[in-house]
Amino acid sequence: MKLRYLPLLALALPACTSNTTKTADPAATVADARFDRYKDQFLLDFWRQNPDYASSQGFHTYDSLLVIPDAAQRRREAAFVAQHLGRLAGFNVDSLSPTNQIDWRLLANELRSQRWYADTLRSWQWNPASYNLGASVGDLLNGRHYPLARRLRNISDKIAQAPAYYAAAKANITGPTREHAELAVQQNAGGLAVFGPALADSVRKSSLSAAEKQLLTQRIAGAQRAVQGYLDFLNKDVLTGKDFRSFRIGQALFDRKFALDIQSRYSAAEVLALAQKRKAYLLHDMGRRAARLFPRYCAGQPVPKDSLQLIRQVIDKLTQKHAPREGFVAAVKSQIPTLTKFVNDHQLLTQDPSKPLVVRETPLYMRGSGAGASVSAPGPYDLKANTYYNVEPLPATWTPAQAESYLREYNDYILQILNIHEAIPGHYTQLVYANRSPSRVKSIFGNGAMIEGWAVYAEQMMLEAGYGNNSDEMWLLWDKWNMRSTLNAVVDNLVQTQNASEKDVVALLTGAGFQEEAEARNKWHRATLSQVQLSSYFTGYTEIVALRNEVRQQEGDKFSVKNFNEQFLSFGSAPVKYIRDLLRRP
Repeated sequence: MKLRYLPLLALALPACTSNTTKTADPAATVADARFDRYKDQFLLDFWRQNPDYASSQGFHTYDSLLVIPDAAQRRREAAFVAQHLGRLAGFNVDSLSPTNQIDWRLLANELRSQRWYADTLRSWQWNPASYNLGASVGDLLNGRHYPLARRLRNISDKIAQAPAYYAAAKANITGPTREHAELAVQQNAGGLAVFGPALADSVRKSSLSAAEKQLLTQRIAGAQRAVQGYLDFLNKDVLTGKDFRSFRIGQALFDRKFALDIQSRYSAAEVLALAQKRKAYLLHDMGRRAARLFPRYCAGQPVPKDSLQLIRQVIDKLTQKHAPREGFVAAVKSQIPTLTKFVNDHQLLTQDPSKPLVVRETPLYMRGSGAGASVSAPGPYDLKANTYYNVEPLPATWTPAQAESYLREYNDYILQILNIHEAIPGHYTQLVYANRSPSRVKSIFGNGAMIEGWAVYAEQMMLEAGYGNNSDEMWLLWDKWNMRSTLNAVVDNLVQTQNASEKDVVALLTGAGFQEEAEARNKWHRATLSQVQLSSYFTGYTEIVALRNEVRQQEGDKFSVKNFNEQFLSFGSAPVKYIRDLLRRP
């Protein structure tokens, strides 16, 4: 089972519209027309195989289906991949238009990835967190794509298969990692809450018949038992055992996963080298900015001779300004209008005020992965649905010292950069554009490195346009933040391929990364649960900045940041190397 980039929130559907080409091209060749028809059929077939992912993209025809992750299903997936790889081979790629050539490559990569994940990586065996029925049910319950009664009927049909789903999950688990088993316990406990009072209240208030309500109530109880049984299995049979494999996948698997997931013109080794080079540049820039700020924030203190100590002292002063513990989510929400106004005033790109952005606390079933903020966006089948900006509140179990460490990491300066990254003009804006792309393939099979890379590029682009008044304070802390993206790639590679320890990672991140210890340990935790994804930020950012510089050099005085941004985003969430081909095509 391939874990996709975003656990997107399922929202609305025009069920029978064409799935791929939204606008007819009068100049399309016969080959393109044939390929467009194939893409339509491919997506219809793909959604039947992946109903939860279909829901996340706003395609709700199969909301009532629950895929049982057993051996029979894996055989069906293998047959699906073989069939469609064969059909793709029947197209002469060179005869297709440039944008369809990219779609062909994206589909081929998606299919090859599916087989590699299932046959080689085999995370369905060692990642118990792959199985969480509460997540998909929660998304259906909270959606607005159908009236409540219809959503509840779909949920009823879906959870009727809960015992079989979790029986297959338990049968699949062989040699899991302890880290993923612990995550599975946390997230399924959150998922169990989905089947609690809120769902029961929705059933009571609905227009379902008395018989339907009784049946659904029985099925909810059955689903609760199934989830609890899985939790008992994990706690009593898995976590008490000794048959754990390492969370590290090793060099060969990491390199191949990097190639399939990132789809960069750089190899994993090249990205590691570029990240080390970027780290040195950032340290130099931080040193000169901190030297200018030191007299203002550290007046009367001796100037440290050690550059790292100098930077640290200035950062320690700047990070004392932060939101209160109980007001973290509110502080995020309050900044969104300011960012919107700045983008408009400086004409960085055209925004769409009709696309809602809702800031909310991260649902319980999504917490625990190590990502404190994320975006859940509607898919291309419902362009009017809400996009959710998920912000994880500070855990109630944290001590005051832990909370202070976290809040200092996300201080008043960094919080603004986080909101640029996640919301405007970062992920939220990019995904709105992606959903308008003429090719749904590029939106549906979005490239994580392009998506994350755009968000990091957006931070730099905003500061270059004058956000933060070009102050050394804002630039210094953005350097610190950009160092985080840079060191993400370093940590990702070293942890998965070179046995870097928690002590090594924390020392690197709190040292050259100037991170608070809570953030550094959280990053270690995240690096044990994911592979390659942490490299996506730096890789995509590096490719986008390089492309912008190429276009600027090519266009000279005619270059416009707004034009570049909007042209770049118009191609959907395609890999940067393919967008580069389209932008630089004569």
